[in-house]
Amino acid sequence: MIDKLKKAAASLNNEFVQKWKEEGGKVVGYSCTFIPEEILHAAGLLPFRLRGVGTTKVSIGDSYFGPVNCSLPKCMLQLAGQGAYSFLDGAILSNGCDSMRRLEECWRKASDDYPGTLPGYYEYFSVPHKAVDYSIDFYAQELTDMIATLEKHFRVKITGKALKNSIKVYNQGRVLLKKLDELRERSEVPITGSDAMAILIAGHAMPREEWGAMLEDIIAGLEKTPAVSDHRKRLMLVGSANDDVDFIGLIEEGGAIVVADTVCFGSRTYANLVDEKADPIPALASHYLNNSICPRMLGGYKDRRSYIRDLANRTAVDGVILQNVRFCDLHGSENGVLERDLEAAGIPCMRLEREYGPLVETGRIRMRLDAFMERIS
Repeated sequence: MIDKLKKAAASLNNEFVQKWKEEGGKVVGYSCTFIPEEILHAAGLLPFRLRGVGTTKVSIGDSYFGPVNCSLPKCMLQLAGQGAYSFLDGAILSNGCDSMRRLEECWRKASDDYPGTLPGYYEYFSVPHKAVDYSIDFYAQELTDMIATLEKHFRVKITGKALKNSIKVYNQGRVLLKKLDELRERSEVPITGSDAMAILIAGHAMPREEWGAMLEDIIAGLEKTPAVSDHRKRLMLVGSANDDVDFIGLIEEGGAIVVADTVCFGSRTYANLVDEKADPIPALASHYLNNSICPRMLGGYKDRRSYIRDLANRTAVDGVILQNVRFCDLHGSENGVLERDLEAAGIPCMRLEREYGPLVETGRIRMRLDAFMERIS
């Protein structure tokens, strides 16, 4: 079961997406966790988290972004220009960070040079940087406008009943992921961090109900796994978006196991549930702005630090890896402050700057990891 999800996490146009398309379904890509999957699901569309997996070069990305820029959106633009996103019927991009904001205009411009690479439905979604009353109201209006454009383009009707059902479906997934986390918190961990990350990634790349049923079976199997003495060092991964299962595998090769994370594909997406009893639009707006631990949100550093520190203590980690993609202003800046504060709290940290994409820096990363493992041993 896990192998199927690992395959889905390792590629873009996976077998679940292909089956969805063959059955006449539409797929809409989105760039950031601040774009609610529930709305796309309620429209009968398949939400698909945009990623840069599979890139072997960034010639197109460099020509529009330039070399001194985060490599994640460059890899995504590279794939768009190569036609790797041809299975998409739509795309929604947002200002998750400034580089992602630029991806929207670069993709639009690149489509002039690479015809046919821009989906028929292509929208920009603006997300506030604060979680206060007026910004939540603005965000709710943005969600309402998104619904209107989706209904018009795909000729669907997104009803309140459909939204409530979608919220319930995604909440069920969040509950399952919390159960998976509880298993990872055990002294004898029944699943590797790389397999857990594959499950998280696959959840944003296939039909949610099918993924939920598979995860339920996986959890049931893990709960029956016999306890085995585990002497591996327990680590937590913090920082930039990471959808590279091999990167987690590289960390675990040196005698460690990743038992927790706060990366963009990880616990940020399921730490809390959406209110199922409230009006759907205000409930989604409040949830997505108030429950984020992304450093793009202004004034929330102390909350993010507390979340990371509490999670590190609860999962009894031996150390924290504070990683960021090179030129990531948000995580690159905040990781320095986190290192200072977590070390002061007695939690060993290692800061690691890396490129997104193929692990071309394997030797350097392994050397850094070996030194950290020696330190915490």
